[in-house]
Amino acid sequence: MKYSNISLANPNPHFVTWQQKTAVALGGVGLLFMVISLFNLTQALYQPLYLYGSLTLMAIGVTWYSVELYKNTEPGIKNDGVWFDSLVNRGLLGWVLGVVLTAFYVLLYWYPQVLGLHEDGPNTGIVHFFDPLSQALKGQPSSQWFVYGVLYTFAILFFGIKFLLKYRHSRYHTIRTLSVMFFQLVFAFLLPEILEGLNASTPYYNKDFKNIWPLHYSFYYEWNLNGMLEGGKLGMFTLVWGIMLTFVITPILTYYYGKRWYCSWVCGCGGLAETAGDPFRHLSDKSLKAWQIERYLIHSVLVFVVIMTGLVLYTFFSGKSQILFLDTYQIRAWYGFLIGATFSGVIGVGFYPLLGNRVWCRYGCPMAAILGIQQKYFSRFRITSNSGQCISCGNCSTYCEMGIDVRWYAQRGQDVVRASCVGCGVCAAVCPRGVLRLENKKDIFGRAQRLRAEVVTEDVHYSE
Repeated sequence: MKYSNISLANPNPHFVTWQQKTAVALGGVGLLFMVISLFNLTQALYQPLYLYGSLTLMAIGVTWYSVELYKNTEPGIKNDGVWFDSLVNRGLLGWVLGVVLTAFYVLLYWYPQVLGLHEDGPNTGIVHFFDPLSQALKGQPSSQWFVYGVLYTFAILFFGIKFLLKYRHSRYHTIRTLSVMFFQLVFAFLLPEILEGLNASTPYYNKDFKNIWPLHYSFYYEWNLNGMLEGGKLGMFTLVWGIMLTFVITPILTYYYGKRWYCSWVCGCGGLAETAGDPFRHLSDKSLKAWQIERYLIHSVLVFVVIMTGLVLYTFFSGKSQILFLDTYQIRAWYGFLIGATFSGVIGVGFYPLLGNRVWCRYGCPMAAILGIQQKYFSRFRITSNSGQCISCGNCSTYCEMGIDVRWYAQRGQDVVRASCVGCGVCAAVCPRGVLRLENKKDIFGRAQRLRAEVVTEDVHYSE
């Protein structure tokens, strides 16, 4: 009997073809090069050939596997067997992956010397392994953040290909996935790295053109402000652009398109969640208790970042680091440790296999909190529903990565207007009846007028 490959998650070995096994083997060899580089076992491994070969093998492995996975399937989302796969149902493989990701982030933030970063000498380990690419882009040795940027961008690009194949029936998902791939590659990775190399002699500041406060909470730190003020025309442009993004451009775009314009089309955190994190989206907690925790946590983080930023600006303009009993530098350090590193990195990505792919976006991102408030009260965007077509299958709720019980709204014919909704559109894509639509008020009113016009036209013809 010949089996067709219909699901990545199906544990039946007959559903894994020899092409997929070969693809996994190639990707595994590429990954092995990086793992070996951690231990400095052979100096020959640090030649450019091994770095580019490693990335190429992993790229071929992921792409080939994805093509083989979906090439013989009908267009449409296949989530068969996700609750039976150890990797994506909080089984043993899921816990192992969670531990590995969490350990990597711990080393990245607090023990970069283990990865090979040395301030008083040449790099070793995996940091040294990425030196050829760093030298090619900016003429400087690699760092742990350069390694992270390459791997982060790689994951979005090549798991993005897998996402494109899986959701190939949807024009909306194709466009938004290409969008996050573009913004991550160009604006979040290549441009900052190249500009750093071209402006190596100027004061350092964050040259990421998606540098929107409060997600980039260090925007108003004195080193960043001083760097931009002393960075010539480019530095002044970065400063003005960042302020305009935060207070003008972001509210306007959110009014017209909801928070999806950023969270699902531009943001690197959302990009990683939608691509590499897509297999874990069904793990998000849909309970009322989780929703209560979500609201308390994310708005507490927002208050924290506002207070911290106010204190930072006070220090910048006054030169004083103490206001009442608060030490501005200590508050900044605590925010960086608790939110900037632990929550957004260690928990936000490390816990994908346990809590779903939008842990940080749902519970901690202050940017998502601000955009969510604007979306709920001032935006045209909402997800509309047609209760007459709903069969209560629950697919929409199951695959909502933000933990929204979409079925509850669909059964009542209510619009989904939740601050947490990132407008990813997967709820509409997995609905077998076409109950849900992503629209804004203009679309809704225009559709209603067209429907009324059609009814009037039919009545006229009938009367004639």
